[in-house]
Amino acid sequence: MRLVIVGGSDAGIAAALRARELEPSCKVTVVLDDAYPNFSVCGIPYYLSGEVQDWSNLAHRSYRELLDQGIDLRTDTHALEINPAQHELHCRLQDGRLVALNWDRLIIATGAQAIKPPIEGLVEALEGERVFLVHTMTDARAIMEVLDKGQVRRALVIGAGYIGLELAEALTTRGITVNQYEAKDHVLPAVSPDLARQLEMVLTSHGVRLATNTVVTAITADQDHVTLWTSSPSSGAAQVRGDIAIVVAGVRPAVALARTAGAKIGPGGAVWVNRRMETGIDDVYAAGDCVITHHQLLGEAYLPLGTTAHKQGRVAGAAAIGHEAEEFQGVVGTQVVKVFDQVIARTGLTDDEAVSAGFTPLSITTQTDDHKRYYPGAETLTIRLSADTSTHRLLGVAMLGPISSGAHKRIDTAAVVLAQSARVEDLMHLDLAYTPPLGTPWDALQVTAAQWLQKAATGSSYGGEDG
Repeated sequence: MRLVIVGGSDAGIAAALRARELEPSCKVTVVLDDAYPNFSVCGIPYYLSGEVQDWSNLAHRSYRELLDQGIDLRTDTHALEINPAQHELHCRLQDGRLVALNWDRLIIATGAQAIKPPIEGLVEALEGERVFLVHTMTDARAIMEVLDKGQVRRALVIGAGYIGLELAEALTTRGITVNQYEAKDHVLPAVSPDLARQLEMVLTSHGVRLATNTVVTAITADQDHVTLWTSSPSSGAAQVRGDIAIVVAGVRPAVALARTAGAKIGPGGAVWVNRRMETGIDDVYAAGDCVITHHQLLGEAYLPLGTTAHKQGRVAGAAAIGHEAEEFQGVVGTQVVKVFDQVIARTGLTDDEAVSAGFTPLSITTQTDDHKRYYPGAETLTIRLSADTSTHRLLGVAMLGPISSGAHKRIDTAAVVLAQSARVEDLMHLDLAYTPPLGTPWDALQVTAAQWLQKAATGSSYGGEDG
């Protein structure tokens, strides 16, 4: 069996390892554009902050470890075309030579690519040394080369999604002043405005100069500075100068290779796959940030996440070598990000998504202690809970609180409940751990569930706890 995998990030390497695990005789070749197989893109902000001092530590596994697993790594090799009829992958090597790799099964794991928003002058500015995208290790090392010169005093960050917020913290940690711009009316568009507003106060309290509902219209860069032109309904047109600019406007699936091979394109412009990661092209599979996501509440969607890519890659690797038992079980949209000393986490649907999916959501926002107030160090958790008014099916939960509040693990509890299509009442019956320094007899999530039930029944809410 000859298995060729295009892409050496989370999905591609997970597929390669799973195939070798199940069938040690399988010849696995991984083709990737750059020289960074199995690197953690999610760790880039912490490399830029200096918390991870050596870029090579971002590798999940070293080059040697992957070779020792029997994986043939073809770095700096650009996949040009898939020929399904001939079972060939045409590639261009770094020196320009063209080669064709023969395969019995092929997995497309080309991932996603950074979005370049329609900003006048951006394409030209990216060719210089002061304006960057940040999606690959090549991007990260280029940014670090500039930061290490010690001449960056002000950074302009365009975008305030998950990576944008992590970058704002990373650069602030280095002592750099950050101006951050978000076109939407609040940061993290995937969370509700009330939680987002609290997070915005966290950012500004740490010195980030945040401008929401602000569109960057143009950018120029010379040898010494970057200049942005912005527009907002409240303040009109403005101009700001910085030493570097980083664009983090999201990603889109990298599907050109799959599309030209005849793959079907689904939601979000991603490659359509079934739960065995089959594309519909004989002997061709796909996984990771280039494919659709089977969402347990939304159906087919596009939600690129590292955790999802690992799982999909594992399934694709098993399916490609003929292992029939595994299928991708889907996701419920669980995400978390640390912003300075706070954590914001969410799972499930926003209200707008719930309405689009045919639900009638009722949402409440509560504030409750993360552990018993009489034990020192109690912190406040803000929790937003949404459920369907007629069935009481849990639809979504979001939390914001200090790192010590355990918001990231409490959201995991909510994710498990969501994955079971459970009701708000089921939260009340969970047997959750309690001791005064770490929790309350009714966990914070259960306190919020009780208030939701009260609100659904009477239109008013009451919160209380014992112990």
